[in-house]
Amino acid sequence: LSEQLRLTRRVMLKAVELLAPLANSVTFIAVPGNHGEPQRFNGKGVTRYDDSHDTEALLAVADACSINPQAFGHVSFFVPETDEMTVTVETQDGTRIACAHGHQWKPRRHFEWWKGQSFHNSPLSDADVLLAGHLHHLFVEVDGRRTFIQAPALEQESTWYRHRTGSAGNPGLLLLEVDKGQLSSLEVLR
Repeated sequence: LSEQLRLTRRVMLKAVELLAPLANSVTFIAVPGNHGEPQRFNGKGVTRYDDSHDTEALLAVADACSINPQAFGHVSFFVPETDEMTVTVETQDGTRIACAHGHQWKPRRHFEWWKGQSFHNSPLSDADVLLAGHLHHLFVEVDGRRTFIQAPALEQESTWYRHRTGSAGNPGLLLLEVDKGQLSSLEVLR
């Protein structure tokens, strides 16, 4: 576990180092996933929803970057608020992107979950894009002006998934551009 956490933190830090010089504003987001829960019993986390190795890794990177505001002062870091599981941010052009790990809904039920979250004016209510990654492969679906994007994982193979389905991973890094609430381009770097 400690090796996995260290690798996660180092990948995040390397991404900040590579991307920070390329733009005037850079945003990093981490949300808690089902495997990042620090204590699990019977397949369920037992602490607050925001208590996560996934978000803690990004918070550690944010702390490290705060040491050098000249290089990283334009980089923003977001994790969910206390006992929450999602983050919604607004881009410079006004596009609202909601991020959730994706284990909150059953496969192919993302729009149903999103609509349910919107019922009581959650921060997801006016999101244009919902970004997730739980199922580890690329999937994009549009419903009206709303877009769901499931990003591929970076791992080469989930042994558990291979044993369950026979399928290996197809790792990739997702790059996307949005413009006024709409997905304008999407590329997977493999």
